[in-house]
Amino acid sequence: MNRRIKSFFTLALAWLVCAGGVGADQFVLTSKDLGPGLTRMQVFSGFGCNGENISPSLSWSNAPDGTKSFAVTVYDPDAPKAGGWWHWLIFNIPANVSGLAAGAGNPGNGLAPGGSIQSLNDFGSRGFGGACPPKGDRPHRYIFTVYALDVPSLGLDQNALPSEVKHMIDSHTLAKASIVSIYGRQ
Repeated sequence: MNRRIKSFFTLALAWLVCAGGVGADQFVLTSKDLGPGLTRMQVFSGFGCNGENISPSLSWSNAPDGTKSFAVTVYDPDAPKAGGWWHWLIFNIPANVSGLAAGAGNPGNGLAPGGSIQSLNDFGSRGFGGACPPKGDRPHRYIFTVYALDVPSLGLDQNALPSEVKHMIDSHTLAKASIVSIYGRQ
């Protein structure tokens, strides 16, 4: 019996070691503009916040086979609104794109990839809306996520609500990668 148990654990350990190598090419999101905390660049301009409201540069690599497009979201799960706060939703990003330039969250400046759509955020506008948590609230987490999708288009337009966009993203996600940054106001 002991020999059987040892054999089982030896095989299980060998499988875990071999399986660990499979994740070496994991889908990854990076940014030269984001760190543990957001900067004034990514803070909203309005509602008492005095930031620059500029979306950060984002780069991703190792998208899975079968990726036909990408989507990017920025979400604050700590917002005092039920369901959190959606700061940015951009989708239908072509599969040959591997990043977004700083400022791409402004739909009027032409920095977003051709064919991509920026829909409504929880500020009620299209594009990136920076961090602006309530004054005195604990620091909030801002989750920047890129999704590799199995369709070239989500079939939504710029008037889609965040809940619609997120539902369609979740229905077509092959892989996702995130960066979490913190911001609070005293």
